[in-house]
Amino acid sequence: MKQLFFLLLFPLLLWSQSDFEKAQLLFEQKKYASAKILFEKYLKQKPNDPKSMEYLGEVAGYQKQWDVSIDYFRKLKTTYPKNADYHYKFGGALGMKAKDVSKIKAFGMLDDIEKAFETAAVLDSKHINTRWALVMYYIELPGIVGGSETKAQKYAGQLLQLSKVDGYLAKGYIDVYFKRYKSAEDNLKKAHEIGRSKTTFEKLYDLYLNKLKAVEKARQLKSDFEA
Repeated sequence: MKQLFFLLLFPLLLWSQSDFEKAQLLFEQKKYASAKILFEKYLKQKPNDPKSMEYLGEVAGYQKQWDVSIDYFRKLKTTYPKNADYHYKFGGALGMKAKDVSKIKAFGMLDDIEKAFETAAVLDSKHINTRWALVMYYIELPGIVGGSETKAQKYAGQLLQLSKVDGYLAKGYIDVYFKRYKSAEDNLKKAHEIGRSKTTFEKLYDLYLNKLKAVEKARQLKSDFEA
C-alpha cells in the first residue's frame, strides 16, 4: 500500500521540483514576472517554503515592490532569526523603500534598517555584503541622525580582513565621499593591483577621470587594463 501511495505521489513530486527549477532558471535569466508566477505556484503547494519566499522577496525587490519584499523578508528573519542573509535582505528592502518615501517617513525607518544590518553582521562574521551595507549606511547618513565615519571605517576594516579587494574598495569609497582623493587613489590602486577586475578598474578610472581630472592617468589605466 505504501509503495502504491509513493507511485501515485511520485509524478506530483517530480512536477513540483520541475516547477521550482523552471522558476529558478527564469530568475537567473532575469525574467522576473514569469519566475514570480511559478514561485507563487510552488509556494501554494509548500506553504512557508523559505527558498520560495526568498526568491519572491528578491523578485519583488527587482520590481521595486518594496512593501512586498519587506513582508517576505520580515517573515523569513522572524521564522529563522539566526539566518544572517534574511536580516541583511530585510534591511536592504527597508533601505530601498526609505529612498522612495518622504524624509520624515525615512527617518522613522532608520533604526530598523540599522538593526537589521547590525544583526546580520553579528550573526555572520564573514558576511561581506552586510559589511558593505553598513559602510554605505554610516557614510551616507548625516551625522545628526546616526551617520558615523568611525563606524564606517570599523566595517571597512573588517572587510579588509575578509577580502583585501573589498576592504581597499570600501576605504576608497569612504575617501571619495569625503573628497580625500589622494588617499582614495592609494586605496583604489591597491584594490586594483590585487583584484584586476572590471569593478576595481571602473572605480579607479572614475576617480582619475571625474574627480582628479587626471586624463593621462585614466588613459594609461585603461590601456593597461585592456592589454
